[in-house]
Amino acid sequence: MNTRITPPEYEMSFSAIRAQGAGGQHVNKTSTAIHLQFVIGASSLAEVHKERLLNYSDYRISKDGVITIKAQRFRSQDKNKQDAIERLYALIDKAITVPKNRRPTKPSKSAKRKRVDKKVQRGSTKQLRKKPSLN
Repeated sequence: MNTRITPPEYEMSFSAIRAQGAGGQHVNKTSTAIHLQFVIGASSLAEVHKERLLNYSDYRISKDGVITIKAQRFRSQDKNKQDAIERLYALIDKAITVPKNRRPTKPSKSAKRKRVDKKVQRGSTKQLRKKPSLN
């Protein structure tokens, strides 16, 4: 029932950059990390989804409505590109999902009674630990 919203790849822009971290000489001479940029306003998403994305609070979404994802998990540029696309789809899915309304509930009478009984029992246990008074 919940279909995944996947904007086409031509609406995304990719740029290869050098990855950070360990990796020896390989990391210094190859650009395997990927910067994915997705402009929300210029995309083919429905207006409702665009509005939800723009209002969604995430550090990867700029005030201008551009989603920037940096993928450098893998040593291969193709794998990093696929990883960035998957992370974009996951972000869009999370942002446009409408949360269920919480229905407030009350504890039952027996639950309240059990809670009070436990408190009384705990209090009497602590009373028994006290030194007896010399009255």
